[in-house]
Amino acid sequence: MVIEQIKMPQLGESVTEGTISKWLVSVGDKVNKYDPLAEVMTDKVNAEIPSSFSGVIKELIAEEGDTLAVGEKICTIALEGDTTEDTPKLSMAVDSKPAISGDENAAPEVDQGNKARYSPAVLKISQEHGIDLTKVSGTGAGGRITRKDLLKLIESGNIPEAGQRVEAKTEPAAVKEPKQEVAPSAPTHTPLAPVVNIPVSVGDIEIPVTGIRKAIAANMLRSKHEAPHAWTMIEVDATNLVEYRNSLKDEFKKKEGFNLTFFAFFVKAVAQALKEFPQINSMWAGDKIIQKKDINISIAVATDDALYVPVIKQADEKTIKGIAREIAELAVKVRTGKLRSEDMQGGTFTVNNTGSFGSVQSMGIINYPQAAILQVESIVKRPVVMNNGMIAVRDMVNLCMSLDHRVLDGLVCGRFLQRVKEILENTSKTTTSIY
Repeated sequence: MVIEQIKMPQLGESVTEGTISKWLVSVGDKVNKYDPLAEVMTDKVNAEIPSSFSGVIKELIAEEGDTLAVGEKICTIALEGDTTEDTPKLSMAVDSKPAISGDENAAPEVDQGNKARYSPAVLKISQEHGIDLTKVSGTGAGGRITRKDLLKLIESGNIPEAGQRVEAKTEPAAVKEPKQEVAPSAPTHTPLAPVVNIPVSVGDIEIPVTGIRKAIAANMLRSKHEAPHAWTMIEVDATNLVEYRNSLKDEFKKKEGFNLTFFAFFVKAVAQALKEFPQINSMWAGDKIIQKKDINISIAVATDDALYVPVIKQADEKTIKGIAREIAELAVKVRTGKLRSEDMQGGTFTVNNTGSFGSVQSMGIINYPQAAILQVESIVKRPVVMNNGMIAVRDMVNLCMSLDHRVLDGLVCGRFLQRVKEILENTSKTTTSIY
């Protein structure tokens, strides 16, 4: 029987790993080429892995929640229509490996060919806690050791010593009682699942962390740990912009079929300023800084439980109308679950519309590996002292910028923000075309 492997694909630029959030097939299922096999999440996108073959699912190598590097095996498929005799797995395993002396690979009644294929999560946990996997009997298919098996051993404190064998027992589900967690004997450095001692009281609700939430957490943690964040803010008088946009919005919506938002004007102004200050459009690469040629603006779009960052490509070459259209289309894709991996790739600078929910000041976490993120806050009416000494009510907005201080310094960022301010404050019917 011909067995083919399905591996973790590269789902985005600079993506090195993905997390299996949900299997869409089971062992024994028949699949056609291009049928979805699993839902996978990275720090950039949530996507489905399609089958490269037609056949029958033979083995699910990775478990839900496992994080695998690009190119690692996730499952195997027996090709459809193949009639070659299936050689027993145990014989193949024995014939293909040299003889081993001592008590290694004990319990020969277990299918060692299947069991020896440990998932990355199992290997990581075993290394962190000094667990000898050859001394553990798993509860997975064919005796395979699962992540849950190791977590159960660690929780019980029954970690096998040399020469000792431990059975991982499956216990019936029970109602969780509030209890104090006992820290493991060896320190744990798993960034997505640290041991946290939080007392649980009656009435508290435990909410499982979803795959997309884990991916967001991992990317935010990496950004904060690797990039030294600095922060700066500038105040913009958006009165002319507000008057101009409000004079156009109704006719525009009727003619074009989508909204002319304030955010489109801000994205356009940022793209224009990035063209004049290309240092901002850069990324840290260890021994060098990569200044990107294309100006691709990532925009943050939130759902009830997740945050996605699709990209407006070549934003400096687009009109305000074109940017407004892309903002509307990308937002619909996010909220209907139709966002593709290519929609998330290639971003060089992020603009976040925090003002949409009333924020007036915020400190964004940089969208790694970009060098900066700009938060567009809420436009609010405020009394302002004008140049002639008079006080007038003006539409004011704060632009808050977080920057990677390895790449950028305050001088260039200050000049960049001054240019964005100048563009926005001079937006009017006579100076700015939306087409």
